[in-house]
Amino acid sequence: MRIRTISVSILAIALFAWFLRHANLGDVWQHVRRARFDLLLAGLGAIFLTYVMRAWRWQYLLAPIGPTRFRTAFRTTIIGFAALGVLPARAGDVLRPYLLAKQEGLSTSATFATIVMERVLDLIAVLALYVWGIASADSLPASVMRPIEISAAVAVIVVIALMIAMWILATHPERIGHVVFRVARVLPHAMADRLAGLARTFSSGFAVARDPRALGMALLWSIPLWVAISAEAWLVTIAFGIDMPFSGTFLLQALLVIGVAVPTPGAVGSFHEAYRFGVTTFFGAPNDAAVAAAIVTHAVSVIPVVLLGLIFMAQDGLSLGGLRTIAHVASEKELPAQP
Repeated sequence: MRIRTISVSILAIALFAWFLRHANLGDVWQHVRRARFDLLLAGLGAIFLTYVMRAWRWQYLLAPIGPTRFRTAFRTTIIGFAALGVLPARAGDVLRPYLLAKQEGLSTSATFATIVMERVLDLIAVLALYVWGIASADSLPASVMRPIEISAAVAVIVVIALMIAMWILATHPERIGHVVFRVARVLPHAMADRLAGLARTFSSGFAVARDPRALGMALLWSIPLWVAISAEAWLVTIAFGIDMPFSGTFLLQALLVIGVAVPTPGAVGSFHEAYRFGVTTFFGAPNDAAVAAAIVTHAVSVIPVVLLGLIFMAQDGLSLGGLRTIAHVASEKELPAQP
């Protein structure tokens, strides 16, 4: 665990150094000082709205497993994303379902599966907005349009494959458990039986795929959720005087999704470089302005949720060290192997 923490920390430092490689820090600071505060404040409001919508959407995904309270879904969502910002190895993705399952009396494995479902819905929403952004683009360089179109086509195929896989998991949990048991027969019987049980329980977390209304509502919430996420990036970007149409933010979000997938704490470095590359390549932003906007966009999206998450942790008697231990125990004992 310590080696992994050191490794991702080194990766974050290296990526952030790469991000700053051509920046004039004096000019970057001047861009930060001249940014419009009203637009930054509006971006902060957009970010808060995204967590409200995440909690609502999560409740729809959890509905087939059991009833949940909005307060619990919201607080554990905030704590989970706060942990993503300060703990390594994407611990927040394990903590969020674990904490909610314990508070609401749900299956941990099934609850964790809803997080995987969220990721697929996020991908679908980002893809839909990405295609809209491409259709609306009329000023992008021809040299970048072809790769963008190819990547969109690949993403469509991936999303279709993921939806089929989720449907299979949702409709045949017992069969999935049987297959896992047969594959794991080389292991001791008790271990193979446990793995099969985890697989069946994990598959049951995709039960929302059998409920058209709940799945439709979850998917419906995914679009305004990602519009709000895009709005934060757009508001902060134009606060720095960078000329980017709102639909152009959807192209930028596709890059940022790739950036935050790199397992550095809080996506430090990877988010910044993805943003800088996007606004300089697609919208011709000056490098120093792009660097300044990237730093502030990341700060607006991460710092408030970390602070609120720390407040909720303190209220619940949790500490960062305790959460790290919980995440380790949950990933080792309570949950199937993470994707």
